[in-house]
Amino acid sequence: MTTEITVRGSFSAFQPPERATVRASLAFEGPQMQPVYDRVVRDLEAVKASVSELHDPERGPVTWWATKHVATWSNRPWNQDGKQLPLVHHASVGIEVKFRDFSALTRWVGGHVEQTPGFTLDGVEWALTEVRRRELARDARTRAVRDAAARAQEYADALDLGPVRPVALADAGMLSEGLHPQAHAEMAFSRGMAKDSAGGELALSPDDIEVAAVVDGRFVAG
Repeated sequence: MTTEITVRGSFSAFQPPERATVRASLAFEGPQMQPVYDRVVRDLEAVKASVSELHDPERGPVTWWATKHVATWSNRPWNQDGKQLPLVHHASVGIEVKFRDFSALTRWVGGHVEQTPGFTLDGVEWALTEVRRRELARDARTRAVRDAAARAQEYADALDLGPVRPVALADAGMLSEGLHPQAHAEMAFSRGMAKDSAGGELALSPDDIEVAAVVDGRFVAG
């Protein structure tokens, strides 16, 4: 007589980020649309020029960048007394810049925060290179399978069933009929915001990136 053992194996590794994508925006508002629009376009050209100086797809410090179209809209705000105020016009544009040199990232962001009035840092997304991510994901899957096998053997040993033998292996959630893979990402991006450190200098503190894998295994023993 054989005994069936179903287990879940997992493994996580943590790696310092290798790339960082800055998401920033330029935005202005005023009583007339054309001056507001012109200000955003003028400052956008200055930001793009500063990125172009750093751009080198192979060596960096900027490996990629992109901008969005300038968006414009208008609204009539209300004051605290419930009175509608004159029309206010808005213009904004977003920009994304990917860095491989985090010191250059800090200098670039800090320079525009100080020198470009409408510049806002919306966030930083930290990541690994695609090659490194695949290497770590492959290793995580292998170790998750080994973890599942070790768990199954521990259960079998507790019952004196002898060595276990695998009969099924799947991504987490797929061994039961009608179920679907569960969302166990192989990599989770780490998002961080810039902040002022002592002395007013810009500081960036990225977390390590988790690369994880989870598998379900079915074993028999006895």
